[in-house]
Amino acid sequence: MTVDGFDLDHHGDLEVGDGLVDLAVNVRAGTPPPWLVDEIAAGLTDLAAYPRADAATAATAARHGCSPDQVLLTAGAAEAFVLVARAFRPRHAVVVHPQFTEPESALRSAGHLVDRVILRPENGFVLAPGAIPADADLVVIGNPTNPTSVLHPADTLRELARPDRILVVDEAFMDAVPGEPESLVGAGIPGLVVIRSLTKTWGLAGLRVGYVVAAPPLIDQLAAVQPHWPVSTPALAAAIACTTPRATTEAAQAAADFDAQRKHLLAGLLNCPEAELDTRAGDQPHGSTAYGGEAVRVSRDGRVAVHGVPRAPFVLVRIDGAEQLRQQLRERGFAVRRGDTFPGLGADWLRIAVRPEVVTDAFLKAWRDVLG
Repeated sequence: MTVDGFDLDHHGDLEVGDGLVDLAVNVRAGTPPPWLVDEIAAGLTDLAAYPRADAATAATAARHGCSPDQVLLTAGAAEAFVLVARAFRPRHAVVVHPQFTEPESALRSAGHLVDRVILRPENGFVLAPGAIPADADLVVIGNPTNPTSVLHPADTLRELARPDRILVVDEAFMDAVPGEPESLVGAGIPGLVVIRSLTKTWGLAGLRVGYVVAAPPLIDQLAAVQPHWPVSTPALAAAIACTTPRATTEAAQAAADFDAQRKHLLAGLLNCPEAELDTRAGDQPHGSTAYGGEAVRVSRDGRVAVHGVPRAPFVLVRIDGAEQLRQQLRERGFAVRRGDTFPGLGADWLRIAVRPEVVTDAFLKAWRDVLG
């Protein structure tokens, strides 16, 4: 689906090809871990029976400290967006961009008219709650946002709540943020629908498993438009396994690793020592200018800019000639995500996934070779 020149159905997996090192898809490297594969495989003996989601729903609810009637398991976050588009009948739907395009695509496919609120790079992609139209009765925003990597404060998102509004927060990457400090799961906000995914941290894109957390009446509305048995038995086994103490410990370590690896990537892209970088909001390292309390980081040669404070396992960069650079990187064996399919961005943007330092170093060598 192409709307206003933006291909809403273009995703990072289309950038990846045989022999290319993948920095285009935001899935943790080296996943799924062997122990998780074993847990999934153990459930294959039950394939003759129809899947029952009760145990997985209860385990997911316990992981977030809520009741099972507040959780709906889905075939990935993508299905959750489709259910939102089917279950609710908004008069004025608003999607905050730049962000993952699947929610808008799902809403438009269901026949809804969609307005866009565009966050600006010169403001660090920071959300001002007053930018959302007062009559919007369905609002969708990502946190942290794909592709900007910006983490919005929970208190800012709380300001978007209205008694007659559905507020959909896509938290697909929240478990990649240490401690998940801005998560709204279980917040008790009227009309709140939080969408989560097991794809990113656990490498389960091919299995399709995610979930929604919301008040029971909203869960009932979503479940009413969901097909029977939407989540497979292996996916249910994965959902249970990802709530265990072993899994939560590994996820916490992965989030800490992402922080360190992102800092390493940023230092290389901006050509500055890691010691000069601090990804906390409001800090202004070498070559940066403050906008709205956030930072725009600029490389020493002025060619590469990072707007906002990255907190997710990917970085959005602005550079002249990004499309040519992307092609040259492909010739050197590296795939990165083009940015011009995201509303609010253009041809000079690239999204680069965070990877272990050894992979990042090889990528940065190719990056510097291309830039000369």
